[in-house]
Amino acid sequence: MFTSPGPIFVQVGPLAIRWYGVLMAAAMAVGLWLAYRDARRRGVDPEELLKASELALLGGLVGARLYYVAFNWDYYSRALPKIIAVWEGGLAIHGGLLGGLLLGGGYAWWKRLPLPRYLDIVAPSLALGQGIGRWGNFFNEEAFGTPTSLPWKLYISPPHRPLLYAQEEFFHPTFLYEALWDFLVFALLLWVLRDRVARAPTCLFWMYLGLYSVGRLIVEGFRTDSLMLGSIRVAQLASGIGIVLAIVLVPILLKRSRPA
Repeated sequence: MFTSPGPIFVQVGPLAIRWYGVLMAAAMAVGLWLAYRDARRRGVDPEELLKASELALLGGLVGARLYYVAFNWDYYSRALPKIIAVWEGGLAIHGGLLGGLLLGGGYAWWKRLPLPRYLDIVAPSLALGQGIGRWGNFFNEEAFGTPTSLPWKLYISPPHRPLLYAQEEFFHPTFLYEALWDFLVFALLLWVLRDRVARAPTCLFWMYLGLYSVGRLIVEGFRTDSLMLGSIRVAQLASGIGIVLAIVLVPILLKRSRPA
């Protein structure tokens, strides 16, 4: 059984540092370090990569928040100051990917940097960072699933339970399911696939997107707080698009990269 110890990592007087922020910072730091090392291994200027990656992180944070706020506008329209309260949670990964690609990718394109190689370099970092960041949901008691009695059930305190399940105590730890999947995707990308598809620029990135999307598509079905577009779970729709893109693009890229 899992039980969150609370969202506060450390508090000194009125200053509180939250687990969510600590884990996000750790995910970014580890991801940048990993990308820096791989850039040097590939003979790519790591300093230029870091500049683009830092902008991608900024764009990712803004995009993830705006994406989440947009699909919860009924709430945020009545609580505008809460829009900037990212430390309380509420970052959507698909919005983060879009924002990161627009700002970081746009910078790389404008500076005529090797964007396809950059995408392959950061792909494992994205999977690892998402796996680390998911634990922020555990401490905030959010992004959990439907009620369950499984041995690895997650206890949710009454203030965080959906009204529909107000009398339930234990729920699927969907943060854990997705984190474990992300770590598996990271391992596959780094130690199994990276060198095998190195001849096909952007192939590793599309593999990351496809593999991540498979896990997210499944896990999202357990969630009780999905962002919705009518009767459609937005994350499942976005994941379905990611899977289709990977299925279409990966074979094409591999075929084009074969020696004549």
